[in-house]
Amino acid sequence: MFVKLNERVYLNLSKITRTKIDHVEDGIRVRFYEGKDQVAKSKRFETVEDANKWLETLINFSSK
Repeated sequence: MFVKLNERVYLNLSKITRTKIDHVEDGIRVRFYEGKDQVAKSKRFETVEDANKWLETLINFSSK
């Protein structure tokens, strides 16, 4: 199932094996992995709760 991650990236969620909410230099981002390789990262979030809410919305949207 492909979902639109941002204006330039579509992500095939059926290949994603894990996600990680990570603190990086410019804020908090959700990282998407296929196996051990990072394949995409999300926009920047202010809080972990915001990132988690966005990720849950993305996953729930793709399951419909």
